[in-house]
Amino acid sequence: MKANLKKIFRENSNFKSDRRQFLQKSALAGLGIAFLAKSNDAAAAIEFTTQKVSRSSSPTDLKITDLRVAHTKDGPILKMYTNQDIYGLGEVRDIADPRYALFLKSRLLGLNPCNVEQIFKAIKQFGDHGRQGGGVSGVEMCLWDLAGKAYGVPAYQLLGGKYRDKVRIYADTPSSKDPAVYAQRMKHRMEQGYTFLKMDFGVGLIKDIPGALIGEKFWSGQSEWNQNKLGNLSNTKHPFTRIQITDLGLEKMVEYVHQVREIVGYEIPMSADHFGHFDTNTAIRLGNAVEKYQLAWLEDMVPWFYTEKWKEITQAINTPTLTGEDIYGKEAFIKLCDERAVDMVHPDLASAGGLLETKKIGDYAEEKGIAMAMHFAGTPVSFMANVHCAAATQNFVALEHHDVDTPYWEDYVTGDKPLVVNGFAPVPEKPGLGIDLNEDVVKEHLKEGEKLFAPTEEWNKRDSWDRQWS
Repeated sequence: MKANLKKIFRENSNFKSDRRQFLQKSALAGLGIAFLAKSNDAAAAIEFTTQKVSRSSSPTDLKITDLRVAHTKDGPILKMYTNQDIYGLGEVRDIADPRYALFLKSRLLGLNPCNVEQIFKAIKQFGDHGRQGGGVSGVEMCLWDLAGKAYGVPAYQLLGGKYRDKVRIYADTPSSKDPAVYAQRMKHRMEQGYTFLKMDFGVGLIKDIPGALIGEKFWSGQSEWNQNKLGNLSNTKHPFTRIQITDLGLEKMVEYVHQVREIVGYEIPMSADHFGHFDTNTAIRLGNAVEKYQLAWLEDMVPWFYTEKWKEITQAINTPTLTGEDIYGKEAFIKLCDERAVDMVHPDLASAGGLLETKKIGDYAEEKGIAMAMHFAGTPVSFMANVHCAAATQNFVALEHHDVDTPYWEDYVTGDKPLVVNGFAPVPEKPGLGIDLNEDVVKEHLKEGEKLFAPTEEWNKRDSWDRQWS
């Protein structure tokens, strides 16, 4: 039998004489000795053992050759090319500049993308909180997609395996100043299969009611999203606006929550989104006022970096507190967890540093008895990165979805769809992130003046000494 096998190997053009290559392709150790011994057709046996081996990838020889971007209206999508016939997809966080990622290109060329953690540690210094973490995070997504494709396994498997086959989604719901209208929109979410809801009842709800807010007139007419105007509300940290909610304003907000709860009921968890810029004392008053409605959490009541203020709020109210969507890296989350400053953490994978860093955040929080929800707003590329991370993290609660009502959203990608079924995202079993792009649809939704994965040679070279130590 052995002699016959050797003859077949020598004569079969599909097998090279190199012993190492043969062993890589045949994978006989786990399958074949007993099977081959019983087989009457050795050639058929060999074909069986090799049919699932990827012939398009040699992971140890994989090299990054290019990084390009398709800047869509829903976020910048990254495409990382290699010297083999595979590429990786990632995404820079929504409303972020793709140059946060392109800046890293010269530091990636020629590296093996399968060395994910090593590369992440080399580029981590170039990310920062908020959207500034989007470049490093998007590149990290590309690396995991490539590594999964190279080894033929889904990304969650490379993170240590999965705790769940489907990921629970909580849906963002368009706001309304009419609580009855808003409640019906949330009821519709329940009819769609969602088992976790999030509502909006921030200061924007009462800003037009006379006597509801103190100090609001100073900021009147200033958009929270206008970052270019000096002294704008968005550029002023919460404690310094001196906006306060009056008893009347508090009464109106509580009544709003009451009416929504009356219609929606108590069967499904209901959390609360960002409230606007007001001080710590007002946050405590609001938290106590809505306690009886058993909200799942109160989100981003003050900026995440005010650890002591968060601790003060958390200790003063019984409704769970949550923050983290603008935090980059695990270090700030560790501080929040160690200080017991919040009840839940809420990383955005596209800001936090990517899949592995977000899993590390979840794992550390788990050790402290703290649950993790995940913030998300972007295209299906980043969404699926979140799904893999959520599947691989035990203390995960729910993942946000901002585009439930966007008709073309799932069309960005090909593969197994729908991406969300009855309020849950099935965890894909295909290699990497488990999706590919529908480039025709991507083209349709590019930002004005942008091209689909245009060359980026201007980012190929660097003249910089990046090491932070000597």
